[in-house]
Amino acid sequence: MRFWPLLILISIMTVRMIAQQPPAGSMAGGPAALQTRDAQAEQAAAAAENMVTLSVGTKIPLVLRQPISTKSAKVGDAVYTETNFPVTINDQMAIPAGTFVQGVISHIKRSGRMSGRAELQFYFTTMIFPSGYTVSLPGSVENLPGSEKANVTDKEGTIQRQGDTGKEAGQVAGTAATGAAIGGMATQSIKGAGIGAGIGGATGLAIAMLGHSSDVRLENGTPVEMALDRPLTLNLDKVHPGGAPPFHRRPIGRAPAD
Repeated sequence: MRFWPLLILISIMTVRMIAQQPPAGSMAGGPAALQTRDAQAEQAAAAAENMVTLSVGTKIPLVLRQPISTKSAKVGDAVYTETNFPVTINDQMAIPAGTFVQGVISHIKRSGRMSGRAELQFYFTTMIFPSGYTVSLPGSVENLPGSEKANVTDKEGTIQRQGDTGKEAGQVAGTAATGAAIGGMATQSIKGAGIGAGIGGATGLAIAMLGHSSDVRLENGTPVEMALDRPLTLNLDKVHPGGAPPFHRRPIGRAPAD
């Protein structure tokens, strides 16, 4: 009977030793498992190195690829543009020239004799790279470089028809002077000249008001400057799947006229 405690102790120690031993084949697979983990770590590091983030407010130069007019456009219509100059970050080409950018019209205010100037708003939603890589894009209109007929009036990217204030003032003054001359000649009095000036001034003001009724029209090829509303993270491996192309991948010029 004195052997039973010793036998039980030996059994317990044996079970513990077996439980602490690694599974069969694990020693042989140890180096392979380490190599796999190392490879995964290297891949993750490489992927991180090829990710770039464009900050809020980054400006991206575009050109329209179709005309837009407040006379015919509707809310929800698509807007098609294309980058006409590369965007780089950390000496790497993040957005090559020739990248397509799609947007949507969000607000239309048509012109009218009494409703004021026409207005247009659109924002950007999608960027499609030449490789086919597609990302969601949070962007808005920042500026219309070189535009003589429309400008951006607020942070929401509202595009408004520019008024010809000086021209309209000249119309009012010129018409008033003509009215004064006609009134004075007709009545041969200062009072007649004053009445004629008032009538002429009212006519000139009406002409100026009619000038406000011009629609906003952005022609095919109009430069548009977009600004990012949120950070945009890009995978350079997908931007350039075959390696970074030459800096001038292909020339981008003004779109042909309709």
